[in-house]
Amino acid sequence: MNYFDPAFLDQHVRKTMAFYHPRAIDPHGGFYQYFRDDGEVYEKGHRHLVSSARFVVTYARFARQTENAEYLRWVRHGLKFLESQHFQSQQQGYAWTLKDGVVEDSTHHCYGLAFVLLAYAEAYRAGVEEARQGVDRVHAMLQRRFWEPQWNRFADEADAHWQLSDYRGQNANMHGCEALIAAYEATGEVHFLDQAMAIANALVRANLGDPRDNPNGWIWEHYDRQWRRDLDYNRDDPKHLFRPWGYQVGHQTEWAKLLAILARHRDDAWLIPAAERLFVSALEAGWDSTHGGLVYGLDLQGKVCDGDKYFWVQAESLAAAARLGEATGKAVYWRWYRRLWDFSWAHMIDHRHGAWYRILTPDNQAYSDEKSPAGKVDYHTMGACQEVMEVLTRRNITAS
Repeated sequence: MNYFDPAFLDQHVRKTMAFYHPRAIDPHGGFYQYFRDDGEVYEKGHRHLVSSARFVVTYARFARQTENAEYLRWVRHGLKFLESQHFQSQQQGYAWTLKDGVVEDSTHHCYGLAFVLLAYAEAYRAGVEEARQGVDRVHAMLQRRFWEPQWNRFADEADAHWQLSDYRGQNANMHGCEALIAAYEATGEVHFLDQAMAIANALVRANLGDPRDNPNGWIWEHYDRQWRRDLDYNRDDPKHLFRPWGYQVGHQTEWAKLLAILARHRDDAWLIPAAERLFVSALEAGWDSTHGGLVYGLDLQGKVCDGDKYFWVQAESLAAAARLGEATGKAVYWRWYRRLWDFSWAHMIDHRHGAWYRILTPDNQAYSDEKSPAGKVDYHTMGACQEVMEVLTRRNITAS
């Protein structure tokens, strides 16, 4: 396979999207969020805010990729569901989960709100003009409810009455940074980029610490209210969907990708060296030399503590490799790009039905036939391909 051909990536995204469209569309509102390998919807009534927002993102990006305005109809369909079902006027916030149209979990998560901002930003960038107001409104909500200027970071979680918990997390900030970059790219308003830079700088610097403790500056997941690392949080629940214990290999590479994107917008000398450090060290520690692929988690000593293979880890890493290959001109990143694709093509992708498997065992076997439960909509995989298509297109233009 020619992973360096934008046409290959274009076709792969189209086949992945074909797994979801149109079967994911709920004619009564929003999108179904639970799919088996063959595309069967095995739970119709449960909705997660993250999936509801991510579907808007995937449809908006696909509309831009294909220049097919038909998909904007489904972008609007998804935004309507976010506002009519997830948004709760009494709390002035978005419900985390719904069951048969009723609020199941009213907790407010910065992580979820970041994806709502990303949904509006991508919708506006794709041509949904009315989404522009949503960008400003959701960003204002993030600012009011979660932003802590003394830390240049977002708080993480609040109850139904907007009382913040003591927990602080990097994951919400990473996706907040992603959403702010998207808002800047969609609107051109520099304050979004300024805030994304502030978050990135704060998180990277907060994890430099003692080189004997964390020599690679890997970004830890969990913190207390004072942004001190909580090394025991979820130690007994290492496979938590959004807050796993340990250093997450995929989050080091996802941060590397975001830093490389920021470097395209801001000529700050620290960005690319930090991205390279995170990427190279994480891949060296996280690559499974026996079965291939990147593992999920590393312990405090940098040893594998969770050897499972997750779809998003491979996808975000190959996008990071391409971004760094473009930024530095170093062949090592393109070698990693090919290596990650070789593994993913052989093991992570369902060539019969389409889309990527969610999770495999350390020796690359499926755990179940649940390809896409709530949380997974292949936003990572399609987004990675779309990012690389842009990189390769710029690369070819430059070469010519």
